[in-house]
Amino acid sequence: MVEVWILLLAAHVFGDFLLQPDGVAKNKRKIGRLALHLAIHGAIAYLVLQQRGWWLIIPCVMLAHGIIDFVKARLPASPTAFAADQAAHLLSLLGIAWLANHEGLGLDHEAFILPPAWIILGAGFCACVWGVGYFIASIANQIHAKNPDLEKAIGQGLANGGASIGKLERTLIFILIVIGQPAGIGFLVATKSILRFEEAKKQSVAEYILIGTLWSFSLAIAISTASLALTNRFQTP
Repeated sequence: MVEVWILLLAAHVFGDFLLQPDGVAKNKRKIGRLALHLAIHGAIAYLVLQQRGWWLIIPCVMLAHGIIDFVKARLPASPTAFAADQAAHLLSLLGIAWLANHEGLGLDHEAFILPPAWIILGAGFCACVWGVGYFIASIANQIHAKNPDLEKAIGQGLANGGASIGKLERTLIFILIVIGQPAGIGFLVATKSILRFEEAKKQSVAEYILIGTLWSFSLAIAISTASLALTNRFQTP
């Protein structure tokens, strides 16, 4: 059951963060866009499990995901809504994994073409780089909405420069943890502190940068560590 849930979770990450265009993410109230999104999730779940004959997984994933996204699309966007949405998906996939186990469906490891560990690490990378990015963006939008003068204090920068830097930071964190060199994260923090020194002289800007950085680094470390740990479920004894 746990192995099925882990792979379904990996499929969810690919479907929500890697294979979801902005046009779909921002227009889920349109039936056509939502249907496309659900079809992708169903197909990815079946492909990631790599179990012939598990066709019922597709409608189960599509139905559960569709209900959750239908509700979320009608709620105000916020970090809390994003976190609650992902938690609901996590629980729904756990329910589907339980149902598969209840029906006597067990994973046939000999059917795997692509090693599950690779799938898990790939999903972990997507969640770390892109998934966390969406959450950080929602936090930033909330801060800007409550502090209208912040944009002026920050000043002009490259378009999407901050988001790109965040992705690169989380990529490095993921790599450092996977290769067993987490101490390198300290050098990453020190480097960013030096480069942001002048900006941090303004209290509002310093707090804004600190909030984003702490969230980004903390989630990246947690997801990277969890991804590496979950691969142990599929290691050959």
